[in-house]
Amino acid sequence: MLLPAATSKTNRITLSLVCAGSSGHGLLLSLFALLTAIAFQPPILQAQEPTTGDEVVRVNTDLLVFPIRVRNKRGSPAPALTERDLILKDEDNVTAGLYLYPGADRVALVFALDQSGSLRELISQQREAALALFNRFSERSRVAVLRFSERPSLVAPFGRDPSAVRAAFRFPAGVNQPTAIFDAAAAAVNAFEGLPRVRSERRIVILISDGLDNASTMKAAPVIQAAFQKQVSFYVIHLPLFEPREGRLAVRSPAKGFRELAEKTGGKYFLVGDSRSALAAQANEAASDLTPVFHAIEEDLRSQYLLGFYAGEGSRDGHKHRFSLSMPSGVEYQVAGYGYSRTHEFFFNVDRDRKKATQ
Repeated sequence: MLLPAATSKTNRITLSLVCAGSSGHGLLLSLFALLTAIAFQPPILQAQEPTTGDEVVRVNTDLLVFPIRVRNKRGSPAPALTERDLILKDEDNVTAGLYLYPGADRVALVFALDQSGSLRELISQQREAALALFNRFSERSRVAVLRFSERPSLVAPFGRDPSAVRAAFRFPAGVNQPTAIFDAAAAAVNAFEGLPRVRSERRIVILISDGLDNASTMKAAPVIQAAFQKQVSFYVIHLPLFEPREGRLAVRSPAKGFRELAEKTGGKYFLVGDSRSALAAQANEAASDLTPVFHAIEEDLRSQYLLGFYAGEGSRDGHKHRFSLSMPSGVEYQVAGYGYSRTHEFFFNVDRDRKKATQ
């Protein structure tokens, strides 16, 4: 059972872990695994990936890891940090250690492509820029491509072959077909299930769409929750459609939750183009090049850290607990896009009755 932080304002996503910044703004992270898999199940073992020499670890259900952004008070990148720089206040001894890993050298990346007729040509033109982004990460990274209209299809499973990705970016337009963005987002999250866990690997979905969902059976909220559970961050690239509004050309509003897929999973949202670029052919050609967006995604990933907490025995006594984590003086951090603060507080309560019921 999760407890809301005692702050003047709490941003609630769903049940799990509460982060409250010292500014008084709270964040309820949808990290349900902390309360279910972490506390109630034995560790799950994964076979080590051969020949990579990488830190492929057992899926230790006592470790919760999620991305954070770190900066100094002026908004510039902070100096390099290690676990020794973090200041933990944990009077109840509910944590057994910290994990901090800088940047994103290794990624598992899914491109989720809207194949509706209006976007087919534009997305196909981005294949080289997309491959350039993937190639800038380590050779141990993996990439997959999922396309969707009414239903999602994983057309290129995880691998390292650029030719498979290049081919997957070429596809026929889905003429007059419904679009199920949130079903596709859920499928993208599930696509990571077959991969071995690598502690330092970032799991990323780059979703490219016009934002108009008219066929999903899934809502945004459970997809966001599942992404937190599985430590998947969405980067949403919105290629907008336009409509006349009050005598002017305006961006058609995307489906509710489309932007939140990014902002509430630790990724970012990018709106490509505006009404002026839509009316100006030359500017519109420049706006159709997603290379600057892919560069921004790369820079954002490399500026992040993976922050983890090992759950201690004190977290399993069925009582309410709180601990806080602070950065050094002059440094602040952000969790899931809800604002920067030097200190965040974490509140949770493990339900002993539920534990008994699940054993």
